[in-house]
Amino acid sequence: MPKLKTKSGIKKRFRTNAAGKIIVGQAGKRHNMRKRSNEFLRNARGTVIMDETDAKRIRRLMPYGL
Repeated sequence: MPKLKTKSGIKKRFRTNAAGKIIVGQAGKRHNMRKRSNEFLRNARGTVIMDETDAKRIRRLMPYGL
């Protein structure tokens, strides 16, 4: 059986933690910042753990976990 390739866009956007959960950058900070409150922008820093229902789709595209 040949090795499976990881989708290159996935390896740039997601990674896994030690528990196997998928870590992703916080959403909503690409544009339209003047609409967003300062409180929203402060809370949207860093990364978050992706919800498990969404993570199932991502795991299919990263067969070796990253």
